Amino acid sequence: MRILLVEDDHTVRNFIAKGLSEAGHLVEQVDNGKDGLALATSERFEIVILDRMLPGGVDGLHILETLRRQGNLTPVLLLSALSDVDEKVAGLKAGADDYIGKPFSFNELQARIDALVRRNRNEIQPQTRLTVGDLEIDLLSRGVKRAGQRIDLQPREFRLLEFLMRHAGQVVTRTMLLEGVWDYHFDPQTNVIDVHVSRLRQKIDKPFGRPLVHTIRNAGYMLQE
Repeated sequence: MRILLVEDDHTVRNFIAKGLSEAGHLVEQVDNGKDGLALATSERFEIVILDRMLPGGVDGLHILETLRRQGNLTPVLLLSALSDVDEKVAGLKAGADDYIGKPFSFNELQARIDALVRRNRNEIQPQTRLTVGDLEIDLLSRGVKRAGQRIDLQPREFRLLEFLMRHAGQVVTRTMLLEGVWDYHFDPQTNVIDVHVSRLRQKIDKPFGRPLVHTIRNAGYMLQE
């Protein structure tokens, strides 16, 4: 699960990031509101953990309100040392899905995160079809077509393509692919990703003359029209 952590306290941020990483999550962390706002509004996360008070003129409530104005419904868990009732009410009214006061135990934080993500997944209607340009996959039949032509993929190739399509227009790192496609939470130090991406390109790009899978140097891959 990809999580954005916006927290200016170095000790608290490291504590949360370490625990979430050990639990197998990919954590993007920033220490100020300006960078937090930029990431939260430009990239996809399954949950945002947001400190209420942040330096740099952009606080947690501003980030939260901006997300909701844009129609972004990503679950947001608000952290704050301001634990009085009025502060909690202000955070929830601004669009927070949950609120936890400092100090807190990691077990409680993890339980709240799990509950938010579970609730969010239950509320969202499942996608059955993904499309990028003239490439289309049916998640129910496991069928793949490009320009109306059927393409046969092996199960791992299908999972790789599905992951890339779910993150279309975004840079997908090796770590993201290892966790999301192979369920590895470590780097096996092999070329397994490169081999499968190459096979996928042979099937969905080469016969059609216009590539959709692009290599982003020193970063990873991106699927885009």
